[in-house]
Order: sequence, then structure tokens, then C-alpha cells
Amino acid sequence: MSRTWSRWVPAVVVPAVIGVAVAATAQTGASAHLPDKSPAEVLAMMGGRTVEPFSGTYRQTSHLGLPALPEGTSSGSAAGDPNAADVLAMLTGTHTGRVFVGGPTTARVQVMDSFAERDLVRNGADVWAYDSADNTATHLTLPADHASSAGPTAGGTPTPEELADRLVKAMGPSTNLTVGQDTEVAGRAAYDLVLTPRAAQTLVGSVAIAVDGETGLPLGVTVRAHGQKAPAFEVTYTSLEVAAPDPGLFAFAPPRGATVVEHAVPAHGDQARDRTGASGAHEPSVIGSGWDAVVVMPADGKTLSAADGVPLDQLTTVVQGGRLLSTALVNVLVTNDGRVLAGSVPLERLQAAAAS
Repeated sequence: MSRTWSRWVPAVVVPAVIGVAVAATAQTGASAHLPDKSPAEVLAMMGGRTVEPFSGTYRQTSHLGLPALPEGTSSGSAAGDPNAADVLAMLTGTHTGRVFVGGPTTARVQVMDSFAERDLVRNGADVWAYDSADNTATHLTLPADHASSAGPTAGGTPTPEELADRLVKAMGPSTNLTVGQDTEVAGRAAYDLVLTPRAAQTLVGSVAIAVDGETGLPLGVTVRAHGQKAPAFEVTYTSLEVAAPDPGLFAFAPPRGATVVEHAVPAHGDQARDRTGASGAHEPSVIGSGWDAVVVMPADGKTLSAADGVPLDQLTTVVQGGRLLSTALVNVLVTNDGRVLAGSVPLERLQAAAAS
């Protein structure tokens, strides 16, 4: 099942984690005083923000119950779809990164590993992804219908605003919105927008986004699992400067001796055909909606095996009907016939969905 795992774990696990994500840093809880706003007003402030130049450092911490992967397991496929190793590495341990935004079409994300650095740089239509671990650079040119897209996330590690935006996009009527006590993140006063699922069959307990009181920029996102007090997943800015970064940061050139790969980007209408070779083949379906939705990926004829250097037999357990990757927030069931089902739901719901 190598190909199914590497292609669709990122597609269903990452959105499930980010789409069900409470902001916290070492500074969270510090006094902050902002004008009172309703949840709808804070949400509108976040959604209506403009792209202002800024730079900042963020940290992502995961406590999902997965063992930390050995150093070097992630291959850092920054320019293409992140593979299984990239996603699982993102979901374990602590990662730090830096963000530089010059405008709507200029940005740079740097993810620092123990002995390497991964960079994703966008400058207009040009996008570069570089991994210092193997001195490999990937270049792609965005077509016109991708003009508003900032491109992929470096090494599968999302920034706070990317997480928050995906969360809001996925939010439905099964969510209760409230505004908590004003907080302070990275030295900036922020609203605490709290999301609580109404659905009974979900692993998510509560969700909140720290929204900058001046700019509307999401400063942090954290997830708390149902029945747990400590955050299970959080990504938050630890420093932030609202000012234009050095323009030279967006003028990327591959280092001497780097292997350069050109990556083609299909037009939106051709994406399904490009991925599978036939329009609609192996496309996922969704059972239910909201917090307890289940994503189902059809079998692709592969058998379950270690993918991308990830020890799947150590990360999954045998259950009725297949193997289970279980975390505090997301469960992934790989059935014996090769299907992949995932969601922020108990195993029993995945098994029922598989049986239907």
C-alpha cells in the first residue's frame, strides 16, 4: 500500500488535524485588553485581513501519542505532495520555522531541523523548494489559474495562518463559537476565538485561534483532544514583526552543486487526471460532514508495506478489518482490501464506514 499511504495520508490526516484544530505560547495568558467583539466579528476580522508584509518565528509542538521518528526519516519533499515520512515527522516532536511575507505573491518559509534546513520560496509565479539535507532544489512555475495560491507548505509543516485558514474553511454549523479572554501572543494582543464541536462522535474537545487584535492575522492554533486538558497539537508565533522583510530573501538561487528538478504544475481542471491518469480514478469520497466526517480513499491495488522509510508496522496496530494508525485527534484505518479511511472519529465509526 505504499502509494496509497504516501499520497493520501497527507491528504486526509493533515486537513483533519488542521481542520479540527487553542492558541498558546509561553506568553499566552498575559494581560491584554481589546475592544469587545462577538465571535462573528472576530471571524470577519480574520477573514477580511489583507496581506501585510511581516516576518516571524513560529514553533509547532505535537503530543498526539505517536513515537518520535528517527532523525532523517523525513525526506523533505517540499515542492510536491508531502509523503508519509514528512507528515508523520510533522505530527511528532517539536519543529521551528521562520516566515517572511513581502506581499500576496512573495513569501519564504524556512523549517529548521536538527541538522538541516528546508526552504520554500515564492517570488511571483516562481516557486523554489530546497532541502539542505540532500542539496536538492525543486522549481515550479505557477500557471495563471494558480495566481492566488501561495504554493505548498515547506516540508509539510504549516504556519499558524495556514492552519487557521483551513480550519475556518472547513467549519460548519456543528461548531459553537465563543470568544475567550483576551490573550497575548508574540508580544501582541489577540482575541481568543474558541470553537467547540457539537458532534458527539469526534475526538476533538475544543479549538481556538489567537487572532491579532490589530491586523486580524492568526497568531496561533492549537488542538485539544476530547477529555484532555493539555494541548495535543499547537503551532504558534513566538516572535512577529509587522514590517517589510529584505526583498533579497525572495530572490532564490540554488546553491553550487545542488540537484535541480523542474516540477510541472497542472491546471486546476487537469489535477485529477494528472494524479491518477484517468479523471476521477482513486478520488476520495466523504461520509458525513463536519467534525465527525470520514474521508474514504479507494484501494489502488497496492498492499500494506513500509512506505518512504516509515516503519508502519510499528506505528499501526492490527484491528478488525485492517490496521489502525491512532492518535489523540485523528484515526486512520487501512483496510485489508487497501482502502484508507480517516477522520477525527473513534475507530468504530471508521469500521462502520468501511462496512457500508
